[in-house]
Amino acid sequence: MRDCLQYLFLLALTAGLSACSLIDEDLRHCETTYNIGYELRLVTNMTTELQTQLSMATDVQVASALEDYLKNVFTDHAHDVDLSFYDVFGDSLRLHHESHIMDANQSSYSLYIPVRKYMHVAMANNSQVPQLQLVNDDKCHTALLQQVVKDTVETFKRAVFTARLPMDIKEGEDQQFDVKLYTTSCAHALVLDTLGSHIRNMRVYASGFATGFSLADSTYRFAYTPKVRADKVEVKGTPGQPMCYAAVTFPSKNISDTKVIIPDDDTVSEVADESLWYYTVYTTLPDGSVTETVLGVKIPIKAGQFKIIKCTVTADGAVNPKAPWVGMSVTLKWNDRPGWEVEI
Repeated sequence: MRDCLQYLFLLALTAGLSACSLIDEDLRHCETTYNIGYELRLVTNMTTELQTQLSMATDVQVASALEDYLKNVFTDHAHDVDLSFYDVFGDSLRLHHESHIMDANQSSYSLYIPVRKYMHVAMANNSQVPQLQLVNDDKCHTALLQQVVKDTVETFKRAVFTARLPMDIKEGEDQQFDVKLYTTSCAHALVLDTLGSHIRNMRVYASGFATGFSLADSTYRFAYTPKVRADKVEVKGTPGQPMCYAAVTFPSKNISDTKVIIPDDDTVSEVADESLWYYTVYTTLPDGSVTETVLGVKIPIKAGQFKIIKCTVTADGAVNPKAPWVGMSVTLKWNDRPGWEVEI
């Protein structure tokens, strides 16, 4: 009888020690420590675009000004990271959430969470871009990085990086997960030769870009069409330097393969009927009249890309693009129309 009791005690002890490895359901109650490494990957054509479009000696100051303007956008340095771990079953509820100050381009963290399968979603710099809000993030399939809903919005000052990675956390294994984060933003600029135009003022807006980014599948949403107020980029140097405006946004829509062919050198073999994104420029002339120019860009701009549009401003305030893939529409004395005021 005594031997039988000892056997039952040892059996119960063994079952208790190995309970976390018996059935999948019990694994959810066991926790383990594992390491996750995070690295920002910046893939951009910024340097190439600056060298190609601003290669003349007279463009040096413009290139330097744009490079300085974009230094916090096209960078692999993140201030903070936001980490969410979602259930892969049912309604994809968030099971664990934490944030860290990163201040680097890569870092690793030890996390102590239950053993199970997760969909991991990471973001970097989202706290640095007040124009973007994370909404409906209690569930993975509804989590959305959304631009504030306004008629006119400010350009982003930093880029937000994101990543998602399926994770199978297993009991008793030394696991290391590496997460690569990529930018969700792009940038674009107008470089305007205004010599001889005598314009008094200029206001520039960009439009046609995504207003949201779905974290579950890395797709962009186009829910509404705000105007993005472009920043004036101050160009140092001698008088007569071109004027420069730039903005940082989500990307534009893409073009159907049946409408356009775009080789790597951006030479358009076939141009789509409709523009994908726009710049609208309001120039004020010496007599107080305002000329509106709408520039329609017929090639897409994607995440990580930078695009420069070079233009010449004429005496009547019209903005003439130099690239064949940019169309234009001009309205002289635009301020004679009712409701012409543009938000400042």
